[in-house]
Amino acid sequence: MWIANDWKDYEVLDTSDGEKLERWGDYILVRPDPQVIWKTGREHKGWAKPNAHYHRSSKGGGEWEFFDLPQQWQISYRGLRFNLQPFSFKHTGLFPEQAVNWDWFSALIKEEVVRRAGGDCVKVLNLFAYTGGATVAAAAAGAAVTHVDASKGMVSWAKENAAASGLKDAPIRYIVDDCQKFVEREIRRGNRYDAVIMDPPSYGRGPKGEIWKIEESIHSFVKLCVGVLSDSPLFFLINSYTTGLQPAVLRYLLGLEMGRFLGRVSAEEIGLTVSGNGLVLPCGASGRWECKRLD
Repeated sequence: MWIANDWKDYEVLDTSDGEKLERWGDYILVRPDPQVIWKTGREHKGWAKPNAHYHRSSKGGGEWEFFDLPQQWQISYRGLRFNLQPFSFKHTGLFPEQAVNWDWFSALIKEEVVRRAGGDCVKVLNLFAYTGGATVAAAAAGAAVTHVDASKGMVSWAKENAAASGLKDAPIRYIVDDCQKFVEREIRRGNRYDAVIMDPPSYGRGPKGEIWKIEESIHSFVKLCVGVLSDSPLFFLINSYTTGLQPAVLRYLLGLEMGRFLGRVSAEEIGLTVSGNGLVLPCGASGRWECKRLD
């Protein structure tokens, strides 16, 4: 398992009975987590007095109960700053477990920037890019990033995160569009990228009502995205929060479609350490392809 264990402003304090107790900077939240199938004693004092609690409804969805939480606040990771706020379906605008992937591809980008020694920039395409955690991490490492998401609100949030991280003037291109249609146009235009990051939802709709179902669409979409890569790509990252897309599936998928490039594939669950007991909470899966340079 790949574990995001270098956070200072975030931690999972405890887990029990379908919920997790988290510290986001100075604030304590209780949120549901379907992985937490155990019932243990809630001894941490944060359970009794959180700043906010998201309650899951038996009819689907749920709602926040607020006690003492600002409308927006920030946390940091390795010099990057992220704006947080509670919104629909328990989310805060950031997935902290993805930091383990930020560290991985940031190292690859920095190494490639040095290798190119002032030549062509490293171009990264971030699809289903949400509020831009991966975008700001890649930009901070020295890449030129194209950030694509179907939600105008999420793209605006990503711009705010970039500005908060001192990257307002970084080479980031923000696109509000259906990801598949954007990639198709880029291929027709002859635009190529050195790396692709994708965090596809299980189900979603594009800005014009386009329907996305991950089990039906992911293979053809990955195959399409391979067509937008440069002749010597740097990496390809797929994140999955869908139960059916386990690490072995992601490994097979990348191995199948990236086979014509010289590189290696790996895939694992990603997780966060629970500080109260040292155990690790699984938080999805990631598949990685990275190049093998001969020079």
